[in-house]
Amino acid sequence: MPTFQSKTFRRTTTASSSLGERLGALYRAKLPRHPFILFGLPFISVMVAASFALTPATALRYERYDRKVQQLSQEEAMELGLKGPDGEGESIKRNPRRRVVGSEREEYYRLMAKDLDNWEQKRVQRFKGEPDGRL
Repeated sequence: MPTFQSKTFRRTTTASSSLGERLGALYRAKLPRHPFILFGLPFISVMVAASFALTPATALRYERYDRKVQQLSQEEAMELGLKGPDGEGESIKRNPRRRVVGSEREEYYRLMAKDLDNWEQKRVQRFKGEPDGRL
């Protein structure tokens, strides 16, 4: 029984083997020696390039969403109470719940003075036919 040769088998290059096949064979032969340069570096570069390429697409998505938000006319704004009678600024009707008066330090101490240990959990009233999560 003959012994096997230690040389690897290489096909003879013929006219039928294309450039792509030869480059592929060369790539597969070099890959075990330099895995990061031939596989890792191209992969990382594609990921970084894709992030830069997708940034304008994401910005375009949010710009389209912002354009969909309807701008109110002056009459609608008056009806909703968003503008004053002169058409500028906020309405006098609109009262915020609570304004922050004073500095941040005063606000901090006001919040710290609240009793957070005594509280009661209350369920929100549901519409008729809406499941409330009770079994």
